[in-house]
Amino acid sequence: MISKTLQNALNNQIQSETYSSYLYMAMAAYADSKNFKGIAKWFKVQSSEEWMHAMKFYDFLVERGATVIFKAIEQPPSDFKSILHAFEATLEHEKKVTASINKLYELALKENDYPTQIMLHWFIDEQVEEEANVTEIIEKIKLVGEKSGSILWIDNELGKREK
Repeated sequence: MISKTLQNALNNQIQSETYSSYLYMAMAAYADSKNFKGIAKWFKVQSSEEWMHAMKFYDFLVERGATVIFKAIEQPPSDFKSILHAFEATLEHEKKVTASINKLYELALKENDYPTQIMLHWFIDEQVEEEANVTEIIEKIKLVGEKSGSILWIDNELGKREK
């Protein structure tokens, strides 16, 4: 049986992951508005991944006999200074998610909840990958600059991302 404290924390993470999905759709809309269709596609795929993360927490709570509670989702920003700014905001957001996952793991350790610890290993690995991928994109954009034609190459490359 999962504790009420851990159940609440995991429900909060569902809220966080759902917000992430919503945030990345807002970023996709921004990229679409600037005619960066490949970057928009990248953010749409990212949004789908975040929804999948929320559903992993959902399924885990259900498997443990816990109550799933969907909490209100905050409205994400809809405008960004630039494509680079959107990706920098993505990295900052992913760092917050990483910190949240780490806190969940610490709570699972404190409560000796081994199934939750094991489940969270996947998310810990995932967050390392998420931060590394976004950092690489940021570095490439900084290298080529947003005003050069090379940003179109980045747009094309990011548009190849599959679900």
